[in-house]
Amino acid sequence: MPHNIQLDSEAGSPIAVVRRCAKPPELGKVIQECCGLVWKVMRAQNVAGAGRHVSVYLDDVINLEIGVEVPTPFAGHGEVVGSTLPGGSVARTTHFGPYQLLGNAHDAIHQWCKANGRELAGPRWEIYGHWLDEWNRDPSRIRTDVCYLLR
Repeated sequence: MPHNIQLDSEAGSPIAVVRRCAKPPELGKVIQECCGLVWKVMRAQNVAGAGRHVSVYLDDVINLEIGVEVPTPFAGHGEVVGSTLPGGSVARTTHFGPYQLLGNAHDAIHQWCKANGRELAGPRWEIYGHWLDEWNRDPSRIRTDVCYLLR
């Protein structure tokens, strides 16, 4: 399925995260473990309004911030710290399908940037939809938003 690329402006919304460095084959496991860790802290700290899971790829070494959207800046608890999604001009697309195919969405943004003379600024992130039971039966409906900060 082709990816529709949108150009947006992001203010930089607050997130609560853990920081990790991972190699590509480890990403799925690391992201899943860290999302669970952050949600445990959100529940223990009674953080109301915690949203979707996010993974922010800070660089090509794959230094990551993995966590959840929060309605206000998070002060931190243990290794879960407050951070912010990058702000500025963003290329965004929505991917429907299994996580193993997310590379297609990333490739689509790279191609769009080349075709439109846009330069990537470095950080990129994925925002994962809240898991729905129907996704267990039909993984083609899994929703992930993929965003790249632009120069």
